[in-house]
Amino acid sequence: MTAMRTRLLHRSPGPPPPGATGRARVDRRTKDLTKRLRPGEVAVIDHEDIDRVSAEALVACRPSLVVNAARSISGRYPNVGPEIILEAGIPILDDVGSAVMDSLAEDDWVHLDGSVISRGDTVVATGRPLNLDGVREEMATAREGLSGQLEMFARNTMEYLVREKDLLIDGVGVPEIRTILDGRHALIVVRGYHYKEDLQALQHYIREFKPVLIGVDGGADALIQAGHRPDLIVGDMDSVSDAALTSGAEIVVHAYRDGRAPGVERVQNLGIHPVVFPATGTSEDVAMLLADDKGATLIVAVGTHATLVEFLDKGRKGMASTFLTRLRVGSKLIDAKGVSRLYRTRISVWTILAMLLVPLMVLGLALSSTPGGSVILNLLGARWDDLWATIVGVFT
Repeated sequence: MTAMRTRLLHRSPGPPPPGATGRARVDRRTKDLTKRLRPGEVAVIDHEDIDRVSAEALVACRPSLVVNAARSISGRYPNVGPEIILEAGIPILDDVGSAVMDSLAEDDWVHLDGSVISRGDTVVATGRPLNLDGVREEMATAREGLSGQLEMFARNTMEYLVREKDLLIDGVGVPEIRTILDGRHALIVVRGYHYKEDLQALQHYIREFKPVLIGVDGGADALIQAGHRPDLIVGDMDSVSDAALTSGAEIVVHAYRDGRAPGVERVQNLGIHPVVFPATGTSEDVAMLLADDKGATLIVAVGTHATLVEFLDKGRKGMASTFLTRLRVGSKLIDAKGVSRLYRTRISVWTILAMLLVPLMVLGLALSSTPGGSVILNLLGARWDDLWATIVGVFT
């Protein structure tokens, strides 16, 4: 089946038919789709409440159209993904129904005509074209209903606290690893909000402090793309490349609480023996708890979730664990943007002048303390008097 799918992905589709909008790429998981989506193709997804990270990944691929089987905005909370896509000039045909995921296949040439998506003369699905004004109105309505999501978030937080109190309070269940974090900084990278910009801003910090580099799933690839080798890779292994897994980093597979770990088989097939960490929360929570338990003095987070809307934007109950994990880690945790602002060097004009004047003053004192130096200073003084007299003479 895998070999057949590979042939379908790479077969030549032939020239586009007249009026074609683009060639279809179909996947229920947006993050998997963006790995093979190319400019000018049509992204066919099934993604309710498109979040910022998914939207930015789609925009980076520059598709000609996004066809969503689900509702891009459900109204649960103000998700900004659809607005990002539309502002990039990419149209969205929304809520076309889940049947489109089976009706369209990879490499099908499709055509958009108003609210209808067709393959040749066959109508495949009908949806609702989104526009910026309509999306912004729906965002305003979603903000009004945010209180209900806050209540649900609070309930999920309490449920998680009851389930994981031993892990959160006493660190029970944290596995042993060979990577040494005690007394060192830990840099945890999640391929999330503005991770590329934050990594770029931290280049000087990484060179000077040499923190332990921890990639959360695709965050390991982000580190490699930025020119670094991860020391530790944590996650369920669904979005990290084989190249990252075989880079020499220690692997910690995030498992379900009952011990099931679907990612273990993939890692073992690469000849790697991973550490398994069963926990209820998200993989970024597991990375933070691991760094804290193993003695990291500072945890710098790149691309992680920091605000309430970002927690809700993740779109799953497990984000309650992220909130509690931050309480557990406490003062050790700092966002990458804060580090870059603190670390950025600012040199004023007065500082530069002082840096130039201080060596001259030291040189003058050294010369004046010796007979030969005094003669040199007297000669320089005489030349300065002559120069000043000439300048005054010109203007008078």
